[in-house]
Amino acid sequence: MNTLMLVGRLARDIEIRKTESGKDVTTVTLAINRSYKNADGIYETDFIDCILWDGLAININEYCKKGDLVGIRGRLQTYSYEKDDIKHKGIEVVVEKLSFLSSVKREDNQEN
Repeated sequence: MNTLMLVGRLARDIEIRKTESGKDVTTVTLAINRSYKNADGIYETDFIDCILWDGLAININEYCKKGDLVGIRGRLQTYSYEKDDIKHKGIEVVVEKLSFLSSVKREDNQEN
């Protein structure tokens, strides 16, 4: 089974692009804090690349920006490429479901 769920903040603003076939696509990086401190007493952060296609790419581009908290469900996908005659491998998350988790800040004096 190849399914995972991640919650993290967008590490940069979204840049949507089109493939040669006309599909919308964007790659985002999720910054996910680890649940424990390292030897220096600091929480480390993992940066996970995620790819979103079509409607998901359009939605995250329209509603999110750097720093927003999102939840994703997806699957891991490996890829390889060659640069300067050296073979490289990578891994990314293909997003299948997206949840917007950032709350809208309101500047009113109402008590909740």
